[in-house]
Amino acid sequence: MEPRQLRYFVTVAEELHFGRAADRLHIVQSAVSQQVQRLERELGADLFDRSPRHVRLTGAGERLLPEARAVLAAAERARAAVREQTGLRLGTSTGLGEHLDRLLGDLAVLAPDTSVQLVSAPARDRLEQVADGRLDAAFVRSLEPAPGVRILPLWKDPLVAALPAAHPLARETELAISDLAGLRLCITARRNNPALVDLVVGACHSAGFEPLPAPVGGSLQNTLATIGAGSIPMWTVVYAAHARVLLSPRVAFRPFRAPGLALPIGLAVRRETPPAALEVLLQALTALPTGNDHEN
Repeated sequence: MEPRQLRYFVTVAEELHFGRAADRLHIVQSAVSQQVQRLERELGADLFDRSPRHVRLTGAGERLLPEARAVLAAAERARAAVREQTGLRLGTSTGLGEHLDRLLGDLAVLAPDTSVQLVSAPARDRLEQVADGRLDAAFVRSLEPAPGVRILPLWKDPLVAALPAAHPLARETELAISDLAGLRLCITARRNNPALVDLVVGACHSAGFEPLPAPVGGSLQNTLATIGAGSIPMWTVVYAAHARVLLSPRVAFRPFRAPGLALPIGLAVRRETPPAALEVLLQALTALPTGNDHEN
């Protein structure tokens, strides 16, 4: 039984889909299937109930899952115990803007000898890395609980609309969600950022319309370039702090009319025995503004 097999098994168990698990692991689907099958042969039991329509854990798989997570966490603790402590490993995402700048500045004052390693990764990967000890903490845009971690609420991040600068709506100083009903919404797939997608689509429904879907451009840069081209009137949402540093002359960023749209920001830490380095991080975070006044 290899740690790699256990990691693949845990990822499939969390996704209940071999394709999504392979994407998350950044490997081909056949490799995931082969390693899980080898694990099943070694244990002499089927771990998943596979059918063309679904993947589910069997009873044996359900019993193995907490044990596999414990083995992986123990292995990471063992590695952490012998490697040299290099400082604070902090998971980040795009759009933190001046929050991250202020935090790093305060940390430099409070603990000048503490180095900070910033790690950018998808939200699910950040949570997984906090749970198994590869990250000391990570910023996340959801306060929903996750296995092995707890989320400390920090502040709320307002969102602004991004639309073609040549569109008549770009002349408005602020927008209502209903103003955008005639434009196509270009937003990431829900599996990539469920909190964001649920917030935006839910706001559209509350405003009385179903958002018209637009092709997703991949990266935010590609999405903004497509919106700026204006061949099809489209819009998306961007974190206000991020919008202030984006240079996109063909795209207009407009705030939403009160009460607006905002996502909570939290700090994910291990549920058990968080690292001592977090103490100075939490101290620095208390100095950051927690309301929306600084975003206006």
